[in-house]
Amino acid sequence: MQLNTMKDLYVDQLRDLYSAEDQLTKALPKMAQAASSSDLQKAFRDHLNETQQQKQRLEQIFSALGMSPQGETCEAMKGLIKEGEEIINTHADSQVKDAALIAAAQRVEHYEMAGYGTVRTFADELGYNDAKDLLQTTLDEEGSANKKLTSLAEGGLFSSGINQKAMAH
Repeated sequence: MQLNTMKDLYVDQLRDLYSAEDQLTKALPKMAQAASSSDLQKAFRDHLNETQQQKQRLEQIFSALGMSPQGETCEAMKGLIKEGEEIINTHADSQVKDAALIAAAQRVEHYEMAGYGTVRTFADELGYNDAKDLLQTTLDEEGSANKKLTSLAEGGLFSSGINQKAMAH
């Protein structure tokens, strides 16, 4: 990997995010299946649809650059997904497992928010205004997904709170 210019760094980071999103499209259905809460299952399924749209936005950005999104493997996402799979394969009380799945998913969301915030700033600095807007849309979606997971964990909008139920066990 050669990083001689900001554009090189931008493309490298975009490819890393593309790999992350690609890996996540395979992991989210497994997380939804492992969840016992119907609200959490729905949150994972909804985010799968968003993740597929986010991949398409990245493909659109690469198309405008005349480049391929392939070429990177996001090792960080690989590790985060491995941790999620360990939770999926663990025998645990259903509410405790749901709380653990939320924790794993929030780590993913925070990783993605950091990555998208960075590439959005790079796009702005490089004058890629269309890409900047697409990346901001994705960043907003990642933030919303994180807030939804927090609401599920704490109660509020979706339930009496997965974490509260898990604490009772």
